[in-house]
Amino acid sequence: MSDYKLGLDYAQQQDALDELSSYRQQFHIPKDKDGNELIYLCGNSLGLQPKSTKDYINQELEDWANLGVEGHTHAKNPWLPYHEFLTEATAKLVGAKPIEVVTMNSLTANLHFMMASFYQPTKDRYKIVIESDAFPSDKYAVESQLRHHGYDDKEGLILWKPRANEELLHYEDLEQILQTHGHEIALIMIGGVNYYTGQFFDLKRITALGHHYGCKVGFDCAHGAGNVQLDLHDSGADFAIWCTYKYLNSGPGSLSGCFVHERHAYSKDLNRLTGWWSHNKDTRFNMRHEFDVLPGAEGWQLSNPPILSMAAIKASLDLFNEVGMERLTAKSRQLTSYFEFLLKQLGENVIRIITPSNPEERGCQLSIQVLNADRALHHKLTEAGVISDWREPDVIRCAPVPLYNSFEDVYRMVEKLKEILNNN
Repeated sequence: MSDYKLGLDYAQQQDALDELSSYRQQFHIPKDKDGNELIYLCGNSLGLQPKSTKDYINQELEDWANLGVEGHTHAKNPWLPYHEFLTEATAKLVGAKPIEVVTMNSLTANLHFMMASFYQPTKDRYKIVIESDAFPSDKYAVESQLRHHGYDDKEGLILWKPRANEELLHYEDLEQILQTHGHEIALIMIGGVNYYTGQFFDLKRITALGHHYGCKVGFDCAHGAGNVQLDLHDSGADFAIWCTYKYLNSGPGSLSGCFVHERHAYSKDLNRLTGWWSHNKDTRFNMRHEFDVLPGAEGWQLSNPPILSMAAIKASLDLFNEVGMERLTAKSRQLTSYFEFLLKQLGENVIRIITPSNPEERGCQLSIQVLNADRALHHKLTEAGVISDWREPDVIRCAPVPLYNSFEDVYRMVEKLKEILNNN
């Protein structure tokens, strides 16, 4: 961090040296009423729209208009196998094999489908471990699974908590939970990157620990996919899910991704919820065959997918496939470390960053606490042209996304924050 320098000139020099800087031009950057580009640091909540998205969606609208039902087989990108067009790029993105991934449903729906298969409680082993500050939808989902199976959702839930006066989690504390309760735990379900702190967990370490005690292990990678290198196959996790509208720029409420490890690919005796799209493709339309499950993650599909949403995902995935996660994460580390350097110039008596300082333990997001600040500070930042987000009780989340954010974005954000603080 000592290599970074202050001043706008330095930020602009770094942008000139950035081999990915041209990709910013491939996204729509929101503007204020005067036509000035806003400083958009909210890709952790909703990614910006690639300019190519409209063409990808229009292609499907045109084929629908011109072909009607024949578009399923005769569209430029035939609709029947459309989800397969996303498979290779998705697998590469999350570090998986093609047989291990599928795009389907929405995020929490996929979590429930995964738990239908991988949360199989018994009288003696029924508890679920999550982070104490897990994303609320994850917490609600696992609580409802406990109730669905007839267990008390408070007694059956074990929370991995930070230590007193800390925000980050320690692996030693999770190990202690497993040593004490391992024989009672059926499932460990952790957010791969915590939505609040931005802490990126060691998925392989958590999986090995859970499996050592006979637990199934899954991850919600909503804040990880497209942000960090997940290496899901090598992690050994039983399953993972993620949304595509944050770092993957597929549009509000778009579809979710799903990973099921290869070792489960041909297991026909796994409990699962099924539909006709999880049935053998060769006999799917014969209609009267007994159910014959597809191998791999595809076997967890239920219905034919929404093509317009998948077209938007394809537009973004094509960009990711072109750039590659190695180059993206390399820039991300540099950009976020520069952001951290600038924030620390404001003084530790003013700013506290609760995200890990070790680049190996975070993605691009920094979660910032400002001394004695409340939501009014966030409103002032928004009025000053900085789009970030606020999380109660006192955190501003900022995510300089390497595909479309610049060093100048980061510099100008910190300058605006400094100006607001100086005027308070």
